Amino acid sequence: MKNDLRTLLDHLVEGALERRAPTRDQALGLLATSDDDLLDVVAAGGRVRRHFFENRVKLNLIVNMKSGLCPEDCSYCSQRSGSTADVLKYNWIDPVAAADMADRAVRGGAKRVCLVASGRGPSDRDIARISETVLAIKERHPNVEVCTSLGLLTAERAQRLLDIGVYAYNHNLNTSETKYGDICSTHTFADRVDTVGVAHEAGLSSCSGAIFGMGESDEDVVDLAFDLLKLSPDSVPINFLIPFAGTPMSGEWRLTPQRCLRILALYRFFFPDVEVRIAGGRELHLRSLQTLGLHLANSIFLGDYLTSEGQEGMLDLELIADAGFVVEGLDDVTLPTARHDMVTLRRRGPGTEVPANV
Repeated sequence: MKNDLRTLLDHLVEGALERRAPTRDQALGLLATSDDDLLDVVAAGGRVRRHFFENRVKLNLIVNMKSGLCPEDCSYCSQRSGSTADVLKYNWIDPVAAADMADRAVRGGAKRVCLVASGRGPSDRDIARISETVLAIKERHPNVEVCTSLGLLTAERAQRLLDIGVYAYNHNLNTSETKYGDICSTHTFADRVDTVGVAHEAGLSSCSGAIFGMGESDEDVVDLAFDLLKLSPDSVPINFLIPFAGTPMSGEWRLTPQRCLRILALYRFFFPDVEVRIAGGRELHLRSLQTLGLHLANSIFLGDYLTSEGQEGMLDLELIADAGFVVEGLDDVTLPTARHDMVTLRRRGPGTEVPANV
């Protein structure tokens, strides 16, 4: 490792262990590192992750309570106004169905269930609907964290969510203030900042993060990190753009696994003792390097996302176990010691009439 890179990484690790954010120059320097230095960057971020979270991985579940039909025009979203993406569209699923879905996730080790509904923000009727679902989940799983993501929020409605047993509120800033007008015209960056503040003031755990892959510069990535830092979120979901056909960003395929890992490392240094979660786009953009992502983030979503499918839940659990991590809150071994199901005798190629797998 070159001396200047070693010095940069040592300073970043030292600062993070003391809960000091990187400087702007340090942050930009990290994003500018070469792919050849990727493992050194991951190892440095991994030291911080292990210090604060050891080998634990927190699992979260998304329940899409109301899909599509959104009046907002967020360019990245398949549920946006004007989207022609062929996503599921429905209006408020039954609370029991949501609780049944939570049952399966909790059995797999999920500690948080996030109830999401498209729209500008919740009405009083929407809060009542969410209340029924929260109660249904809490009756079965009193200790599970319930998070809601319902759009722009007023102080009164934030208080009502807290009163019905909601633990956290998610509202991502998504991109830098400078770039925000390029991706949405129906609300502002300030509206999002205000909503995170309203949730925090009400006593809800604040969850706010980003979407990368929308053409942002390194400066945008760093600006957003500093803006999020001002909000002191308890969890920071990192999404990587899924370029849905039928949305304005369907042609945005700019990310590489290496770029994603550098971003995850940077946000670990900015938020050393905070839950950093790999969210949407994990499988699409990290691909075979998902394991390296676990050495930086301490949290993932289990299974599917809002309008796209994730990999099977069991594959997520295998990924965690194979990387030497454990599901947070579960004492059970994730994988059986013998995996005879993974041994496949060759029945193609030489000696057969079936073409070889090449």
